Amino acid sequence: MTAVDQAYEDVQRITRARAKNFAYGIMVLPREKRRAIAAIYAFAREVDDVADGRLPANAKRERLESLRARLDGPPTDSTFVALADARERFGIPRDPLVALVEGGLQDLEQTRYATFDELRGYCEKVAGAVGVACVAVYGSDDVERALTLGIALQLINIMRDVAEDDALGRVYLPQDELERFGVVKLGRVTPQWQALMAFQARRARAHLDEGLRLVDSLDRRSALCVAIFAGLYRGQLDRMEENAFDVFERSCRLSTRSKLAVVARGLVR
Repeated sequence: MTAVDQAYEDVQRITRARAKNFAYGIMVLPREKRRAIAAIYAFAREVDDVADGRLPANAKRERLESLRARLDGPPTDSTFVALADARERFGIPRDPLVALVEGGLQDLEQTRYATFDELRGYCEKVAGAVGVACVAVYGSDDVERALTLGIALQLINIMRDVAEDDALGRVYLPQDELERFGVVKLGRVTPQWQALMAFQARRARAHLDEGLRLVDSLDRRSALCVAIFAGLYRGQLDRMEENAFDVFERSCRLSTRSKLAVVARGLVR
């Protein structure tokens, strides 16, 4: 096994162990595309782990800036060896990878978002950028819809992880919308909270529907991969709605059986 093949084995192992949804989507891709998407995921995971970790802010900043610098240097570990090979094979641009790091750095500085326009800029970095990086692997130039789809998935993450993020001192829901719907404090399911979350759900679905138009520009297996990602996140959004938007005490995460059912439905179609 070559060093590059070993690096790809390592990033795929990370993806299987850590990716709650990604791993199910990429299983339908051909080997080369599956490995490349796993390399992107492993890099994004490393950025996220640093930003959400327990190191002091200055140490986090140094590590994130180091990750950004290493994109331009010789690869020194499995993630960067695999990512360098994937970038060369599929023309993955540098900019979205840098944007991922900038999103991690932004988490060190900003814990509140005044408006949705402000939040959208953050989502473009931490999730839209993943879509833009991946679309090169899929073989499409529909960057705009890839960006929109990434934003849709991040909006669902934000809804799902309100309590977890609050524990980290972060509130991603736009402050003006919290005020408009009369939500004064997080942690309680009230009519005001349900109205706010229903509004967030409609926005997420609109982004999801627009982003899914990306599949029109993809080959069958890449389209199936994207459809599975979207189906898994749509399932979580459905579960939140069924739970009356109680994201504090009830889980909206899908079971392994439910995830495999989404994959099976995609294969049947």
